[in-house]
Parts: sequence; C-alpha cells; structure tokens
Amino acid sequence: MFLNATALAAALACVSPSTRAQQARAAPDAPPQSVAASDPPQKVEILGRHYDNGVGTSDAASQGVVRGERLSDLPLLRPGEVLETVPGLVVTQHSGDGKANQYFLRGYNLDHGTDFATFVDNVPMNMPTNAHGQGYTDLNFLIPELVDVIEYQKGPYFARNGDFSSAGSAQIRYVDHLDKGIADLTFGSHDYRRVLLAGSTNLGGGKAGVAAGTPDGPRLLSAFEGEMKDGPWAIPERLHKINGVLKLSDGNRENGWSVNGKAYSAHWDSTDQVPLEMIQSGMLCRFCAVDPTDGGHTQRVILGGEWHRHTEGGYTRASAYAEHYSLQLWSDFTFDFDRSSTATPSGDDTTVTPPNFPFLGSATRNSDQFSQLEHRNIVGGELVQGWNHLLLGRDSVTEAGAQLRIDNIDVSLLDTVARVTQYTVSADQVRQADLGLYIQNSTQWAPWLRGLAGLRTETIHMRQTDVTPTTPGLNSGTASATQVMPKLSLIFGPWEKTEFFVNAGKGLHSNDARGVINRYDPTSADPHNASNYTCGATGNKLCPPQAVSGVPPLVSSQGFELGLRSEIIPGLQESLSLWLLHSDSELVYVADSDIGSTVPNGAARRVGFEWNSHYVYSRNLLLDLDLSWVRARYDDANANGSPGNFIPNAVPRVFTFGATYKPDERTSLGWTTRYIGPYPIVQDNSLPPAPSALTSNFIAQYKVNPALTLRAEVLNVFNRQFYDIAYEQNYLVNSVGGAPLASPVSNANGITVHPGEPRQFRVGLNYRF
Repeated sequence: MFLNATALAAALACVSPSTRAQQARAAPDAPPQSVAASDPPQKVEILGRHYDNGVGTSDAASQGVVRGERLSDLPLLRPGEVLETVPGLVVTQHSGDGKANQYFLRGYNLDHGTDFATFVDNVPMNMPTNAHGQGYTDLNFLIPELVDVIEYQKGPYFARNGDFSSAGSAQIRYVDHLDKGIADLTFGSHDYRRVLLAGSTNLGGGKAGVAAGTPDGPRLLSAFEGEMKDGPWAIPERLHKINGVLKLSDGNRENGWSVNGKAYSAHWDSTDQVPLEMIQSGMLCRFCAVDPTDGGHTQRVILGGEWHRHTEGGYTRASAYAEHYSLQLWSDFTFDFDRSSTATPSGDDTTVTPPNFPFLGSATRNSDQFSQLEHRNIVGGELVQGWNHLLLGRDSVTEAGAQLRIDNIDVSLLDTVARVTQYTVSADQVRQADLGLYIQNSTQWAPWLRGLAGLRTETIHMRQTDVTPTTPGLNSGTASATQVMPKLSLIFGPWEKTEFFVNAGKGLHSNDARGVINRYDPTSADPHNASNYTCGATGNKLCPPQAVSGVPPLVSSQGFELGLRSEIIPGLQESLSLWLLHSDSELVYVADSDIGSTVPNGAARRVGFEWNSHYVYSRNLLLDLDLSWVRARYDDANANGSPGNFIPNAVPRVFTFGATYKPDERTSLGWTTRYIGPYPIVQDNSLPPAPSALTSNFIAQYKVNPALTLRAEVLNVFNRQFYDIAYEQNYLVNSVGGAPLASPVSNANGITVHPGEPRQFRVGLNYRF
C-alpha cells in the first residue's frame, strides 16, 4: 500500500509545472568543478565536463568524479552498471535482475559488495549480516537519469571511509531538481518495457531564469519508474519493479538542506548458474535453468535528510536516515548434491529416515534449494565539522566526523522445495551497531607539496539471539571489536600540469555476525542434509550439532599506492597508479550454498597497475580508455588446507573503451567496449580458467526538436557468447525443470556458469516538458 501511494504521489508531482530556470546543482561537498552554471555552452565544454578529474581536484590518482551527464551518453543493460564509470570496476549478474549485482575491482571478487562501500545520497547501501552475503549491495533501484555525480575513491586511504571500503568506495548523489520534466518510454527485446516520469516544482513560486545556486524557495523533485522484462531465459524472468523518489530541498552548494524519500519493490524468477558440461553436451540449452522455481522479491523504503553550512571559518554537514529493507531469495546451486526433500525426522529427532539418493536408483526428485530471508530496520547518520586555519603558518583544513549506524535484523536460512519451506535451518535476531570516528588534516606545506593525514577508529558491537525452532538459544551471544586506522597522502606538484601522489592507509571489513558468534554449525542439525547421516551403527542417525570456531568481527587491510595525474597534452586527462593491497584474511560468509556458515580463508596480497585516460579529441568527440592489471595471490602457498595460492574469481585484467561523438546539436552517438580477462576458478588452478569476456554496446540519440529525443540501443552488438561468472562447484543434477534425467549428471569438482545476455535492441522516446 505504501509503495502504491508513493508511486501515485510521484506520478502526480511529475506533471506539475517544471521550473526550467535552474541547472541541477552538485552535492554540498562535491568539488567546485562540478558546479558549472557560468560555463559557456560550447560543445567541447559539454563533453569535457563529463568528468571532474583535472589536476588539483583529488588526493589520489585513483580518485575521481563522474558527472551525471556522462550517463546519458552510455548504453546501460542494468542500473548498477553506472558503477562501471569507476575505472576498472566490473558489474555482472549471476542470477535474476532483481538480485544485487556481482562486482569485481582490483583483483577482488567483491561478490555483492563485501569490499566496496557504496552510498546513495549519504545512505550506505552495503548490508552487514545480510541473508545472502556480507556487504550485499543492491543498486537495482537506481534511476540513472537522476544521478548528479558519482564520487569514487579506491584503496583504504581516506579517513571518512570505513566498513567495506578496502578496495574502494563510491558516493552516488541524486540531483536536487531538474531543468525540465522527463517523460521517457523504452521498449526492447525479451519484452523489456520501462517508463520514467520525473519533474521539479518550485514551491516558492520563483521566476524562470534564476541562476543555479540561488533558487527562489524550496524545490520538490519527484520521480516514478516502472520496469518489466523477461530476459533471454527459457524460463521468463518476469521481473516487475516499481520505484519512486520524492526530494524537497532549499539553498545552494554553500548553505542549504534537503529531505528525501525513496521506495522500491521488485519480484522476479531467476535462472541461476548451471553446469557448464551440460551446456557443452547439449543436455541443457544455453539459457535454460535446472531449477525453474528459483527467484526472489525485495522491498526498501528510505527516508533521509541533510543540512550543510559554509562560512569563512569552515563548514558543517549533518545527515540522517532511516530505512526498512526486506529480501527473500530462493536459490539452488548444487541441485541434488546435498540433501533430499524426502528426509523427515522421526522418534526422538535424532533418528531419521535416510534420504533416497538419486544415485542409488531412487526416482524421487530431490532438491538442494534453500531460501534466504531477512527483514531489517536501519537508522544512522553523520556529523562533520571542518575548520579553516593556519598550521605552522601554512593554510590548513581540519575535518572531524562521527558516523553511526544501527541495524536490527531478522535473518533466516530455510530448506525449501519449489519455494515451499521444509525446515528452518537457522533463524536469528541480530542487533548490530557500528560507530566510526575520524579526524583528518589537509595542509599546503609548500607550493609544490600538500599533505593529507587522517586517523579513523571503527567500533562494532553485535548481539545475536538464536530463535531457530529446533535449537533455540544455541548460537546466541555478543561480540565487539575496535580498530584504529591511520591514513596518509602526499601530493607533489603540479609541474608542467602534472602532479604525483603517495598514498598509504589501513582499512577493514566486518564479518557476518553469525560467523562471529555461532559456536555450532546450524546445518549440521538439518535432517535434509545428506552429509549429516554419519552417526550410529546403521548410519541413519543424525549427528549432533558440530562445533565451529568463530571469526573476528573486523578484518584489517593495508594499502599503498604511487600515482600521477597529468594534463600536459591539451584535452587529455590521464592518471597512472601502481598499488598494493594486503588483506589479513579473505574471510567470507558462504551464502551461495546450503552450508550457511563462515569459512576462514587465508591472508592475501594484490599488486596492480591502472591507467585511465579521458580525451576530448575535438569539439565533438570524447574518448575514454581504462586499463587495469592485477596479480592476486594468497600469502600461503597452501592456504585454506588446499594446494595452490591462486584466489578464485580474482579478475587479473580489465580493459574498457568508450567513445561519444556529437556531430551536431541534434545527434549523439555512444559506444562502449569492455574486456574481462581469463581468471582462475579454483585455488590450485587445476580447472580451466574462466574464459575472457568481450562485449560492446551502442547508443544513438536524435533530437527531433528541443523537447523530443528518439533513442536506439544495441546491447552486445556482436552477439558474443560469454559468461558473466564461472564458479567451481559441487553438483548433482537428477532432473531439469522437474523432469527426471535418464542418467544423473554428477561432479564433485565441476564448473557452473551464468551466461551473459545475447544481443538485444531497445528503442526509446524521451520528452522534456
């Protein structure tokens, strides 16, 4: 009901008269270059202003700002791909499009966000102790047309960034208002349909033509988005999502405030990864699913606000948010390998009927499907104070900040068959609080030397109450930890429009509270798990819960980087960085299986090189080129009790190329190409590496008149066959789509893949009013 009301309110507000006088302003703490109300309207400036990455704008070569205008020239398959404007970051999907994306950066398989912190309008998106995976980051609610700036930072060098930011972070900010209203309709292959209505209203009744930053009264931004698609899958995805935004703001970049509300809901059926050998043998079509009942649904409602003030002596920023979030996923990655739906408790609940294993000739359809369910409420905020002053006679700025986040989470792991719950494996109520305090100082020590020094402390407290029906209280407990993280950056230059950077710092990520607090493996009391039938003389007694060792709440990382940024060639902005990142442990919560526990992996070291360039070749042509190379290895040649030191799914090479060509005022053409190099999928590299993936996308836009623009997109232009992800996986397939196989397919060391989507076409109509 709330979502329907929000959608209706947003749609009504969108058709209100639009204040066409003002340009969308940057967020209050964005770099000055992002405010360009006085720039002359030349095409070369329009292309050049897609980025704010010039010399003197950042504290590291790997830090930068992407303006929202850039997104309008890019063909996007999914909303989360806006993050691919962060050089070297890869966004894929291994399940349905309502599920969080899979992210890769700097040799990390970030899974769904474990070591990359993402914020939208100051609200953290990473979900600790999530039902599916630690740091789960769902960006499917993003509306690219509303993005003002994306500020990104890589490495643990910045005191403001805390949990989940070892590999990097991104702050995505929506515009406060729009020059003109938007009515956008898009249709495409595989029953893709999308509608967007957005607009701004000046509640102060101001006159048109008011300069940006000096509005006449509060402004109301509203947007409504609806999307449906089936995708190329043999079992239609049936994605349905609705999305609403309301944002009230007043003031300018120096002094002002805003409050906003966001509401999002989606449900879908998913085709998860499937055995590669079945595709290669023809037993399974490329876009077929083994279990047709996988899928999910999710909802979130966010209320947030911020206030900012700048004076000659400094600045103050304050923000707060409250969020309700829910998620339920049904997944089956091992198919029939682990358990049978026919196993039922009997007697004293320690003696059970053994499962009918398919390899013993049973015709019973087994299922390893499980469901991950959570509901959470989050409250949090940030308070920042900055002072302009002299330090030893040098111009200096000191900033101090406090960040608090409290999550109240109900999280469960369930055995299911065709989305019907068979058994509650675990159910926990978790209260988790995270307090971050930091101070940093930036001082111009000489005309050619600037220093940035910071210190951050992160304190986390977890309290878990085990409410599993069969073992209540077994895994209840508390845990706390604090870490101190120093940061240091030195910026030399510029000389000949070139500057140099030295960055170092300590970072962290938190671990799932269940992995920290659990003292017994909840799956070892699951009567549907075949591996538990190992006790008793007849082998038909369920083993008692098995003890496990907890993992630390916080895991440290250490980073170091040398870089340079140059504009020595007119029109060309380029940056180079050589970096090292060491993680004390690759501890992860294994959610993509029925195990449901934390597996401690060894310490790891990553060394890499990046080259990023943006070239305004002419008044009409912008070229982007980003190259990334990484070597990722475990410290121990035999880490994790297994031979070898390769880190599975650590992508070693990423190449992206983009071109935007605007031959005249009406026409715009955009092209992107992304290459992902082969990567290991098992620690000893004994299995063939995941193959490389090369995809290209194209967009053409033509402005019929000042109000109407036509758009055509071709995604995966050359219709290349590739895989979004490949995993080493145990599996046993006894049936496909519910139909028994004549001969089961079993592999205790196989490869499962999720195919990338084939070529598809989209056409759109954009009307500005």
